[in-house]
Amino acid sequence: MSMDRKIKKKRWTPKRIVILSLSGLFIIFVIYTLLTIKSNQLRVNKERLTVSTVTKGPFQEFIPVLGEVIPIDTRYLVAAEGGRIEKIFAQPGLNVKKGDRILKLSNTNLLLDIMYREAELYRQSNNLRNTKLDLERYGIMLDQQLAQIGFELKEAQNKYERYTYLFKEKLVSKQDFETAENNCHYLKEKYELTSKSKETDISFRQQQIQQLESSLNRMEGNLKIIMQKQDELTIKAPIEGLLSLIEFQIGESMPRGIRLGQVDVINSFKVRAKIDQHYITRVEVGRTGAFPYSGKDFKLKSTMVYPEVEENEFKVDFVFLDQQPQRIRRGQTLHIRFELGDLEEALLLPKGGFYQKTGGYWVFILNENEQRAIKKDIKLGRQNPLFFEVLEGLEPGDKVITSSYDNFGKAEELILKDN
Repeated sequence: MSMDRKIKKKRWTPKRIVILSLSGLFIIFVIYTLLTIKSNQLRVNKERLTVSTVTKGPFQEFIPVLGEVIPIDTRYLVAAEGGRIEKIFAQPGLNVKKGDRILKLSNTNLLLDIMYREAELYRQSNNLRNTKLDLERYGIMLDQQLAQIGFELKEAQNKYERYTYLFKEKLVSKQDFETAENNCHYLKEKYELTSKSKETDISFRQQQIQQLESSLNRMEGNLKIIMQKQDELTIKAPIEGLLSLIEFQIGESMPRGIRLGQVDVINSFKVRAKIDQHYITRVEVGRTGAFPYSGKDFKLKSTMVYPEVEENEFKVDFVFLDQQPQRIRRGQTLHIRFELGDLEEALLLPKGGFYQKTGGYWVFILNENEQRAIKKDIKLGRQNPLFFEVLEGLEPGDKVITSSYDNFGKAEELILKDN
């Protein structure tokens, strides 16, 4: 009788030995990694980073802005007085000269007002003339009265002197003497009162004449203003340029103050740009900018800063320095490099995505062998599209990671890998 012998299975097969060995090596690697890397360290691929060197050089703060070419001078055609369009002399798109008639309005109420004021002026002028004539006649009459009284007074004085002598000689009665005396005193007082009355009356009438003359002058001034308004019903070109006119029809009524069109200077231009309100305290008149055009750089100078802010932007006007580009046209858009400060020597750090994470308060700076990057606090100042101005924390030659820090989490130190 034969019996089968049970064969024991080998526990340590080559395959199992290989698997266990690899597992052990992996566990050892993990333990080594955990023991050698601190909790605030992070391994990153060096090839995915942008590393920039801190340098010292000329720095100028500037911002890129978009400017629109507009006429250097624009004059609006405004109806100073309302009225009905009676005639149109010029069509939109024409070049007009200063003083050329554009259109004419008619205003019946204004015409009636002029007629009424002219009649009032004529009536007031007649009143003034009549008052002057009355004053002259009155003055003549008073002079005649004074002459008559003066003559009578002279006769009375002579008689009084004779009666005084005769009375002393007792050749006339006392009653006749007193009558002569009283008559002389009466005529003397009458002459003095008449003279004072003349002065008072003449002065009063002269004041009346002055008031009438002042009133007449005011009426003449008002009439001139009204006549000027009548002239303003004919709209004329204020400058030489290109006419832009809103479409109107003859017979259409226009209210006072409505804008009828405009005249633009077509040979000279300026540039108007909209700038973010963040820079409103930095922009001032006299600052320069530049833009490329037809292979050349042209310079601009700010001449007007508008303080009004609309949709988080404010406007700035520029004029061309040295020369205006040829063939430039109204409405063109220019890419302007606008300077906010003067050229100065500064410590420079190239711009990069790190700023969105750090706000410019800290960066990762590489060590000497460039195998690690340490978090370091810094302070940045002004900026332009290319560089930040470094105020504190960095030195020339320092190498800084300037690419995005979004994947670094809360790491304080980076371990840089080559692959």
